[in-house]
Amino acid sequence: MLSHDRVWAAIDALAARYALSASGLAKRAGLDSTAFNKSKRRSSDGRPRWPSTESLAKVMEATGASLDEFFELVEGRRAAAPGKSGQAVRRVPLLGFAQAGAGGFFDDSGFPAGEGWDQVDLPSRTNEGSYALQVQGDSMLPLYRDGDVLIVVPGAQLRRGDRVVVKTRNGEVMAKLLDRQTSKLVELVSLNPAHPVREIARSDVEWMARIVWASQ
Repeated sequence: MLSHDRVWAAIDALAARYALSASGLAKRAGLDSTAFNKSKRRSSDGRPRWPSTESLAKVMEATGASLDEFFELVEGRRAAAPGKSGQAVRRVPLLGFAQAGAGGFFDDSGFPAGEGWDQVDLPSRTNEGSYALQVQGDSMLPLYRDGDVLIVVPGAQLRRGDRVVVKTRNGEVMAKLLDRQTSKLVELVSLNPAHPVREIARSDVEWMARIVWASQ
């Protein structure tokens, strides 16, 4: 049976699974950033407020989560680890960040190509065409640590505030927060506050792809 508390708990769990806050999940889904705030979950007289079916549909579209995955969270069932009985998996290409800047690993659109990729098993909810990049070093602290695996989807629609992987034409590959993009300029905020904001000419960007999930 669906309950008010369990539905909201599932939204919180889905946000956490994709490394987002409740407000971050709302913004990614194209909703008001306060739509999932705890203060919005009950009316002023204490009556429960439920998320709309439209809001839930937008959340699942934004995260790539399936309806089955959402109901697993509503029911409080933890998904089995990849490769264990009952959990379908998909094998995707895996590459270390340090190697990603070398030539021959990506096509012009940012999809995996060529030789030298390892493979990793991930839950089947992973989008078709996804690949994995393994963090190496501490340049992405405090958000991502050495050894974390980032799941990247080339060709996904990009919005302000998305975490993205960017490859420049001189071979530099970086994970950043997309702050602004115009026809001439891309502005990127570092995941590590010790690093400055980067402004890159659009013509110098070879490709940019969204980070949809992190295995931490």
